[in-house]
Amino acid sequence: MLQVRNLNAYYGKSHVIDGIDLDVEAGQIVSLMGRNGAGRSTTIKAIMGLVQADGSIRFGDMELLGLEPHQIAHCGVGYVPENRDIFPSLSVRNNLLLGVKSGRGKGRWSPEDAYDLFPVLRERADTAAGFLSGGEQQMLAMCRTLMGDPDLVMVDEPTEGLAPLMVAKVKELLLEIARRGASILLVEQKLTIAPEISERLYVMGHGRIVFSGTPAELEADHALRREWMEV
Repeated sequence: MLQVRNLNAYYGKSHVIDGIDLDVEAGQIVSLMGRNGAGRSTTIKAIMGLVQADGSIRFGDMELLGLEPHQIAHCGVGYVPENRDIFPSLSVRNNLLLGVKSGRGKGRWSPEDAYDLFPVLRERADTAAGFLSGGEQQMLAMCRTLMGDPDLVMVDEPTEGLAPLMVAKVKELLLEIARRGASILLVEQKLTIAPEISERLYVMGHGRIVFSGTPAELEADHALRREWMEV
């Protein structure tokens, strides 16, 4: 589904991502891990067309590199940034409705699905989103992206700063997304939920992929985890 080849990304003259390859197959959950500053967030921003990049990013039979972010979204790619980017002055309901893409038929997700999965969103449907807790805002941000019925969902650090109960809810939602047929590219720093739900893991260091394999293979590679992941 997603095939990244020789991807380079830049902030001005700074070469941040250095020739990485990455694949996400249809229906897979794949995680991109590593320490802060390794280039994980920049990688998904490059896929979304938000930073200067070169190489190749193929999504199905389409080349995404060179497209604008809104065009990439309409190709079926959803993106949940680390800062969530909800509209704090708008109600929960209106935040969800903003995620619906015009011109697309009935998809896999509706606001009612979001309310069923997270009843607190139903209870606060008319509340300004800025009054939600951090965990509730994360749920809203992810559900808003799903309203566009993406075939690939990229989620940047969804568990950062969340209490264990909310982390469990994030995990539940990611698994439900996969059950409904969408692929997931998950950016995570900690070994919290990624090894439990991912079919494949990539570890980044200094803008390069330093490991690609299964959760079991990463678990067994103590030296790599010590060098590239542990604080």
